[in-house]
Amino acid sequence: MATTTVNTPTMRTEALGWWANLRWTMGNALIITRREVRDSFRDWRIIAPIVILTFLFPFLAQFVAGQFVEFVAGYGAELIGERTIPFLLMIVGFFPISISLVIALETFVGEKERRSLEPLLSTPLTNTELYIGKTLSAMIPPLVSSFGGMAVYLGSLVFGDLAWRPQPMLVAQIVILTTVQALVMVTGAVVVSSQTTSTRAANLLASFIIIPMTLLIQGESAIMFLAPDAESPAGIGALWAIIVGMVVVVILLLRVGNSIFNREELLGRTIDSLNIRATVRRVWRQVRGVDATGAPARSLLDWYRRGVLGSVARLRPAILVTIGVFLLALVAGVIVGQREEWRLPLIATGSVSDMPINLSQYLDISTQTGSFRFILWQNGRILLAAALLSMFTFGVAALVLTPAVYVVLGYLFSQVMIAGLNPAFLVAGVLTHGVIEIPVIVLATAAAFHLGSVVTKPPRGLTVGQAWTAALADTIRIAIGLVIPGLILAAAIEAYITPRVVMAVLGG
Repeated sequence: MATTTVNTPTMRTEALGWWANLRWTMGNALIITRREVRDSFRDWRIIAPIVILTFLFPFLAQFVAGQFVEFVAGYGAELIGERTIPFLLMIVGFFPISISLVIALETFVGEKERRSLEPLLSTPLTNTELYIGKTLSAMIPPLVSSFGGMAVYLGSLVFGDLAWRPQPMLVAQIVILTTVQALVMVTGAVVVSSQTTSTRAANLLASFIIIPMTLLIQGESAIMFLAPDAESPAGIGALWAIIVGMVVVVILLLRVGNSIFNREELLGRTIDSLNIRATVRRVWRQVRGVDATGAPARSLLDWYRRGVLGSVARLRPAILVTIGVFLLALVAGVIVGQREEWRLPLIATGSVSDMPINLSQYLDISTQTGSFRFILWQNGRILLAAALLSMFTFGVAALVLTPAVYVVLGYLFSQVMIAGLNPAFLVAGVLTHGVIEIPVIVLATAAAFHLGSVVTKPPRGLTVGQAWTAALADTIRIAIGLVIPGLILAAAIEAYITPRVVMAVLGG
């Protein structure tokens, strides 16, 4: 009697190994890519913008560059004119990849509306292979147009009247920037396309992609004009940092899209509905409870023991990551302080002799009350902003905003040590309230990081919505139970006790 063997992805991975399995996955994904790219190049509505942006727009940009260089040269600002040229090269590369957003938004929801999605999803390809194939097909035509347009524009600059001779690394940076920007836009648009029910909704949600990318382009243009290392053979350092950051975003978006892509749900969902009242009630029930099911606490002590401490236990990986980032920020501040051009003109003798007199003004009760309010407001709004921004940045914002103060602390500590001063007053000024404030900030940052990053890999058995709702409940529970009381206590110590401790250390 014959038996049938089912070739599942897990069995295939064990049989072929990870490298062979990767080649198998990419080979199957490219089947979809070739089909989609072929269809795209048959559509004149896609070909026409690609041809125009590839061959006509670069000459327009070259004309604008020439006119602008001549104009600013008449006022003795040749440097500004020269730095306009690489900026326009980046714009020439960016405009064609904006087409990728339109193509990517059509990848799933467009086929669903045209009734051509069912045959595609009935193929034996896995969700990962389908997702990768669709993503590549949306990116290849715009990238071909972008690279072609930059080549035409660069050729007109090098061999034209301007005879521009750029740094090769700067050109490489612009090409890499264009590529990663296309990847970010495509991966984000494919996620939107796979989770919406209509092309109209997908186009509206595309604003969450266009607006950040536009702001990023403006920031890159400012860097090109103002960067002190614009002529460096190694390229502009800030642009390398942006490239690395966008590569991380691409990886996160790919992970999010692949983890939440489900062909059965895509076919079965016909309309989206959002019941805000029910969602709020569910989150509040979990906050008041002691677990994800909302089981009620028997007492306040039980809520802290099982609810709050349980939420802290679930944040253990995020806490470890946060502590590591904070330590790196502290070390970075020390390293920056060691550089000669960043050192403060401190003098070892007499620099802190009048500090007790200066600190005495903070011992007045009205001044201390004002300081308490300011400290509490400052810490609270930074942590709140980090939490809100983390929801839209996969948790990255939490690890960017809050560690900045530790860069400053590391820098100040290095300056005190270089000047030969006794750092005891600085340690007393930080640790007196820091023994409470630092753990609270670490905990709040870890909660914000977890809230934003949980969508990249939801726990097994939970949908993205369920995982995010549980993370939001943990964040609110920790904020009510630990962060807010801790910030109030730390601000009171910093306003009323820390100045006295520092004065005692200084002998005032």
